[in-house]
Amino acid sequence: MKQFTTPVITDPKKLIFGTAPHPLSFPNGMVIGGGTVYPEINFTLPPMDITKDTFKEVLSQYRQMVTGVLERARSLYVPGIVVEVELLPQTTMEPKWGVEITRQTVDIMREYENKYSLKSLLRITPNDIREMTRPPMMREGKLYHNMLDTFRECALAGADMLAIESTGGKEVHDNALLNADLSSILFILGVMGTRDMAYLWSDITRIARETGTIASGDSACGFGNTAMVLAEKGYIPRTFAAVVRVATVVRSLVAFEAGAIGPSKDCAYEGPYLKAITGYTISMEGRSAAVAHLSPLGNIAAAAADLWSNESVQNLKLLAELAPIVSMEQLAYDCRLFNTAISHGADDALRLRDWHVESDSHLDPQAYVLRPDVVVEISQEILQDKDHFTRTKQAARSAIRVLKNAVKEGVVKVSPRELPWLDRMEQETEELPDDVEKAWAAVRERLDLDKIRLEDYDLL
Repeated sequence: MKQFTTPVITDPKKLIFGTAPHPLSFPNGMVIGGGTVYPEINFTLPPMDITKDTFKEVLSQYRQMVTGVLERARSLYVPGIVVEVELLPQTTMEPKWGVEITRQTVDIMREYENKYSLKSLLRITPNDIREMTRPPMMREGKLYHNMLDTFRECALAGADMLAIESTGGKEVHDNALLNADLSSILFILGVMGTRDMAYLWSDITRIARETGTIASGDSACGFGNTAMVLAEKGYIPRTFAAVVRVATVVRSLVAFEAGAIGPSKDCAYEGPYLKAITGYTISMEGRSAAVAHLSPLGNIAAAAADLWSNESVQNLKLLAELAPIVSMEQLAYDCRLFNTAISHGADDALRLRDWHVESDSHLDPQAYVLRPDVVVEISQEILQDKDHFTRTKQAARSAIRVLKNAVKEGVVKVSPRELPWLDRMEQETEELPDDVEKAWAAVRERLDLDKIRLEDYDLL
């Protein structure tokens, strides 16, 4: 396992859209992070059953979606496109179904590249089906091996990049979120989550090497984005969700320690930290993801994006067209603006980036912790610790300190009723022991152990 000890990006001005210290080049000429922001379109099925009897219609739906978005991209002179297919549970549990979807998608993409010179790449994202049993079997069993088979066979069917939104620890994290139990969350993310990531991503990167594909990245969607959605609905404080967001960084970083090389997943709003620390490319989503979820991060999320995504949209008819085609158009115009700014020079690109940052960062603590200057500062502090758990604690500690200072300086909006939470979270973080065994003893009584296979997290 590789360990990052110092951030690759230490100047906030260098944390910017379209450019990364480690750009990713592909045989068709597309270079992610090499000075062009590409759209990453993501789509999914409308509500329907996926069975042996309906699978022909499933393929027809995917054919309609990928053809529609490629046609719209061609019409709008998009220089290149990344298509992400997030396989649903049924099409991961049955690897042959995921493979058929992949092969059909690749065939259509290659047709458009051959006929119209529309360059494209496919990211395939199997579903983390381990959570389909309770308690989840994280390291063995039919579901785990079917998921790995889906990765391998889809790679062989032509996928360019492999990704996942893994869920190790989520079986107890959701309850800790609802209880605003920061100590438990830090343990779950920093110990359970990182241990699961290390195990899972060693397999994913091995498959990528054996199949000649790219192990791209993961996402703490099930953790940080769940917190964001709960905060948006008023169930937990926004300051709490902001601290959880930063605490997810160490967990998602493990994919890169295991050999992933980007771009990270679009729904990983922790992406700017990953880019600052590793120098690898990231995919981001913001205002363009309103079709999937609401957020206070619509513009600032674009500040460091190398791919700009819509998250995911169902194949439903809107007034203009089918929803994936509409999302494709929105992404195309956003990317056209990013790339025009880049073409005018570094100063203009930085100006556009800063407008994206300033328009969001003072209105919500969750946006404030994504400021490039904050990201670089906290990234440096995270890496001062050596193990995953103390790094996760340091991430939370740094986020709390930054937010307290921002409130004192009047540069971020925090409701008066949320202010005491900063002191509460600070105290909780400091009281949690650095030693993993002592921390486990401190939090285990608050977790429902019936939901966890302790051996899968090396907690026996």
